[in-house]
Amino acid sequence: MTPLFSIITATYNAKETLPSTLASIDSQTFTDYEHLVMDGASTDSTLKLLVDDPNPRRIVMSEPDKGIYDAMNKGMSIAKGTYYIFLNSGDTFHSPDTLAQIAEAIHANDYPGIVYGQTNLVDNNRRFIAPRHLTAPEHLTYESFANGMMVCHQAFVALAKIAPMYNTDYRFSADYDWCIQCLQHSRKNVYLHGIMIDYLYEGLSTRHRRASLIERFRIMCYYYGTAPTVRRHLGFIHRFMSHRSRIKSATKNTSEKA
Repeated sequence: MTPLFSIITATYNAKETLPSTLASIDSQTFTDYEHLVMDGASTDSTLKLLVDDPNPRRIVMSEPDKGIYDAMNKGMSIAKGTYYIFLNSGDTFHSPDTLAQIAEAIHANDYPGIVYGQTNLVDNNRRFIAPRHLTAPEHLTYESFANGMMVCHQAFVALAKIAPMYNTDYRFSADYDWCIQCLQHSRKNVYLHGIMIDYLYEGLSTRHRRASLIERFRIMCYYYGTAPTVRRHLGFIHRFMSHRSRIKSATKNTSEKA
């Protein structure tokens, strides 16, 4: 039988962050899903966590991979679900009825190409830090992503038959490219009001942040043109600095309350 959702989680030495993700999935009131954990041959207790938390809907594969996007491609290659949800280790559904809400939106809208929603940033203790720096628009189109990754990858639920494999030539931003390609082939995008995902904010190293932005710039130029992309980036600088300032303030306040 084909499940409605294939939830795909890529892991590697994720003993600290995986438990919250497993608990979130296990607590969902809607159970027409499979959970595919694509582990990159972890050397810590990640696999023991999976053994100790049996879920008949969970399938675990552990073998070396070439990075997170390679792991996600492996997940899609064996997935049977009608829709894909990518939930990384440490990320969670916002509430136990999130999957039920997504399923209701799918059935009410005759199986749209994409269902999406908002994302909150949380810390290691699952405490709210701030909303994601980009707010998902209520009307999402292919052109929306010319302004950046307007929807968090984890809050972007895609119909399997329109979803490509990830381009592993991109080490840090293949998810952005993947979402754009999904949008190119989606006949209808449905906005789910409210928060869909709690995203674990761990911060990024300057080196990886820079590499990711360079890749994203290249992807933007490819799909939306070089000159328009350069013009848009003048505004992105102010947007990024404002968000970083808000995050610093929020994390400081959270630490002081702890």
